[in-house]
Amino acid sequence: MLVIPAIDLKDGTCVRLRQGRMDDNTVFSDDPLATAARWVEAGAKRLHIVDLNGAFEGKPVNAAIIHRIVEHFPELSIQVGGGIRNETTVETYLNIGVQFVIIGTKAVTTPHFISDICIEFPGHVIVGLDAKDGKVAIDGWSKLSHHDVIDLAQNFEQNGVSAIVYTDISRDGMMQGLNIEATVRLAQAINIPVIASGGITTLDDIKALCSVADEGIMGAITGRAIYEGTLDFAEAQRVANGCGSTHFV
Repeated sequence: MLVIPAIDLKDGTCVRLRQGRMDDNTVFSDDPLATAARWVEAGAKRLHIVDLNGAFEGKPVNAAIIHRIVEHFPELSIQVGGGIRNETTVETYLNIGVQFVIIGTKAVTTPHFISDICIEFPGHVIVGLDAKDGKVAIDGWSKLSHHDVIDLAQNFEQNGVSAIVYTDISRDGMMQGLNIEATVRLAQAINIPVIASGGITTLDDIKALCSVADEGIMGAITGRAIYEGTLDFAEAQRVANGCGSTHFV
């Protein structure tokens, strides 16, 4: 299983939000490249990079920073989300060396967009489903839709997406532990891998996720915990190495 460090970019800095609120953020570094290097040196096999400004503006804002990180670590698997709303943006990211693009709001509001880019860029598309009480949130988590998480995930699986990033937004950035039950329910309902996100706080959360990794959970994204020090990333990845499958790196 992969433990995936999150690098959330806002105004050129690395931040963490609480429950997706842009006005409730903590700046952890003003050097995103150095932050990426920190996690790579600690054993990261993949990075999760989100253009937060892009997510709210609907177009890439911090793409130049992402490009520098990709250039510096050409062998590293990198997944990028935030503001990816058209095929040109997808193509641009993949051309610079990003391995996976994560589509969130656009996947929910324009489902045929996913089927189109899965045909155009097979094997490189991940859908991010951010939910609260089983319903999917859109537009940088500012709106709650009527769509059910499992129903959407099953549809996207049929479209050919490579994985689902599932975030419980009620727990994201709150250091309250992962919603294991909801994550497992989703993983059991689909045949593509699930990447868990939101609420990971300590090594116990990684161990709990390891105990259910065989249900189809191939990784976990962690942010605030590794920046604030409640989770030692290198130790977490060592624990995760012993569970689940890492074929989807």
